[in-house]
Amino acid sequence: MADIVYTLEGGVYLNITNKCPCNCAFCIRSKGDAVGDAEKLWFDEEPTFEEIKKAIDDFDFSKVDNAVFCGYGEPTNAYDNLLAAAKYLRSVNPDINLRLNTNGLSDLINGKPTAEELSENFDTISVSLNEPTSEKYDKITRNIYPGRAFDAMLEFTRECVKYCKDVRMTVVDVISEEEIEQARLVCESTGAKYKVRSFARGR
Repeated sequence: MADIVYTLEGGVYLNITNKCPCNCAFCIRSKGDAVGDAEKLWFDEEPTFEEIKKAIDDFDFSKVDNAVFCGYGEPTNAYDNLLAAAKYLRSVNPDINLRLNTNGLSDLINGKPTAEELSENFDTISVSLNEPTSEKYDKITRNIYPGRAFDAMLEFTRECVKYCKDVRMTVVDVISEEEIEQARLVCESTGAKYKVRSFARGR
């Protein structure tokens, strides 16, 4: 079994699936089998909720202030387990701040609106914007919804802003300074906060 709970630079992360509708050109998972203190983040079989629950029980979350759902897959690809795990973590530590790192394609993945329900279970939602236009987004993310993914991701973000107190969009500093600024304007149009992530640091 791959690591479900792992730490990276003092942060605590939950890796609950390897499935993802994107194959991003810069994805950290293409660089190795694990990050942080994890030995392996690739699952031989997708974890069940019981396995996720056991991993949570085996880690001392009682004094953890923040936890992030972000592993080697898109967390919303395991939508039911994601919600169940978030709720279970709340029962273990009611004061914990939960963040979801997502590509924002949950509605396409699950075939239904998901922003409101996710916002009810996460304090922070961080959406990977990646590029400022649909064409460039499709090229760098190599997603399975070409021509649709970019607009769906923006609409998902707008919906999250309605319901979640802390929504941000991110780009990785592998794109040009001009594209970073263009992406900032796209982000501002959704009402979300904007963050440029460091590829070198992996976060």
